Amino acid sequence: MKNLRELENELTVPSEALIADMARIEGDIMLLGIGGKMGPSMGKLAVDAIKAAGLEKRVYGVSRFSDAGAMKSLQEAGVETISCDLLNDGELQKLPQVQNIVYLAGHKFGTTGNEDFTWAMNAYLPGRVSEKFKNSRLVVFSSGNVLPFVPISSGGATEKTAPEPIGEYAQSCLGRERVFEYFSKTNKTPMLIYRLNYAVDFRYGILLEMAKAVFHEKEIDLSTSNVNVIWQKDANEIALRALLHTTAPARLLNVTGPEILSLHWIASEFGTIFKKEPRFINEPVGTALLNNASECHRLFGYPKTTPREMVEITANWLLQGGDDFGKPTHFQQRGGRF
Repeated sequence: MKNLRELENELTVPSEALIADMARIEGDIMLLGIGGKMGPSMGKLAVDAIKAAGLEKRVYGVSRFSDAGAMKSLQEAGVETISCDLLNDGELQKLPQVQNIVYLAGHKFGTTGNEDFTWAMNAYLPGRVSEKFKNSRLVVFSSGNVLPFVPISSGGATEKTAPEPIGEYAQSCLGRERVFEYFSKTNKTPMLIYRLNYAVDFRYGILLEMAKAVFHEKEIDLSTSNVNVIWQKDANEIALRALLHTTAPARLLNVTGPEILSLHWIASEFGTIFKKEPRFINEPVGTALLNNASECHRLFGYPKTTPREMVEITANWLLQGGDDFGKPTHFQQRGGRF
C-alpha cells in the first residue's frame, strides 16, 4: 500500500482531457464558496491543469475563510484567495469580474431550525451572483435531492425528470436552480446547472461511512439499498470542463458514476478487506435518489476511477489512519431533514 502522501498526490494529477480543455477555456476562473468539501481540491486541480497546459490563467478562490489554515494551503497551491461573505452585497460587488465562475456556495446540514439562512444562501444569493456576473459563464452546483426517489430498477432520474424535492433543503436547491435559470434567460448568461449525486473521496462520503461502519462493526441500514457515487477528482474535472458546455438558457446536467451500486455489495467488499462480517438491518424499500448521468458520460467520457478502486483507496486510507472531514452525508435520510 502507498503511504498517505503518495496516495493523495497521485489522486490529484490533472488528466490529459482536463489539460486540453483548460487551454480552450478563455479567461480566468473564480470558485465561489471554495471553502467546502470539494472546493480546495478543485482549486488546486485547476492551477495544476493550467500549469501543465503552459498557460497563465489566474484561479481565484472566494470564501469567508473561517479556517486560516485552509486559506494558506490554497495560497501555497497557487490559488488567489479572497475573503468574502457572499451574502454581504457590499463585499460581493467588490469581487473582480472574472469570465468563468464555478458556483459552489450553499447550505445543507443544519437546515432544520435554520431554514431562513438556508433559503438566503440557496435561493436569494443566486440572484445577486447572477446579476454581478451576468457577463460571465457559470457552472452552478446543485443536488440530486431536487429529484424524486425512483425505483432502483429504473436506471435513475434523467435531466427530463420533473423535480419533486422533499424537505426545505431540497426545495431551496430547486429555488437556486430556478433563480439561476431565470437570470440565464433574462441576461442571456451561459450557465450549466451541475446536479451532483454523490461525490466521494477518501476523507468523506458514502464509501468512507460504509467502510467505517464495517470496520467498527456497526449496523448498516439497507432501507435505501442503492446509491450512485463518483470520485471527487472526476467530479472536479467535469465541473471545470463543463465551463465549455454552458448555454443560455441554462443547461441541466446530472453528474455521477454510471453504476447503481448496492450497499450490500459495497459493505461486503469492505468486509473482505477488513476480514469482518458486515451487519445489516431493515429491508430495502425499493426506491432511492438515483441519477442517470448518461449525458454527462457522452460529453466527458466515463469517470476514470472505478467503484472497486474507490473501495480499495478508501480502505487503504482508513487502515493507515488517514483523517476525515467529519461531515456525514445523511444519504439514507428519506424525509428531507438535514
